[in-house]
Amino acid sequence: MPTDARQKMIRSATRLFRERGIEATTFAEVVKHSHAPRGSIYHHFPGGKAQLVAEATRFAGQAIADRLAAAVERDQDPVRTLRELAQVWRVILAESDYAGGCPVVAATVSAHTFPEGQRAAGAVFARWEDVLRTMFTRQGVAEDRARSLAALAIAALEGAILLARAQRDLTPLDRVADEVETAARHALAEATPRSRD
Repeated sequence: MPTDARQKMIRSATRLFRERGIEATTFAEVVKHSHAPRGSIYHHFPGGKAQLVAEATRFAGQAIADRLAAAVERDQDPVRTLRELAQVWRVILAESDYAGGCPVVAATVSAHTFPEGQRAAGAVFARWEDVLRTMFTRQGVAEDRARSLAALAIAALEGAILLARAQRDLTPLDRVADEVETAARHALAEATPRSRD
């Protein structure tokens, strides 16, 4: 069970990595942002920044995976789920004045310095893809098509987040989200109804 101070540091690191990038974020900034005692970061993360990067990446990824898994459990319409996911990013981008990106992407692009973060990011993306694939197959979409749709949704939305940040405009995210929803609607229209697990 993580301690409160440890959890605060992970949350702070996630936010700082999202806004500044991993390499531009120092341990001192994480401690200051989390209001943790200065020496505690080495106690909680004896593996150093590499450990913190991996844990913050998993933490951020789990939050989205949990949201998606809850939608699957409720048997929620996949189009609605994708729309809600895009809306989460709209809020993050707007509230951060376009500074907030995806911390999982931040871990991916810092792979040369923090390979542990890249491995964690790879596992996170695989988990998201698996949950989205399950969401589509439970609605009768064929396995291969469901896997492709899941990868499309993740790649398209992550790319749209980058475009929105670069252009300081939500339009790219909105357009891409609309196209992802359209692709999902087409796949669902062609799906074979199945009994649900």
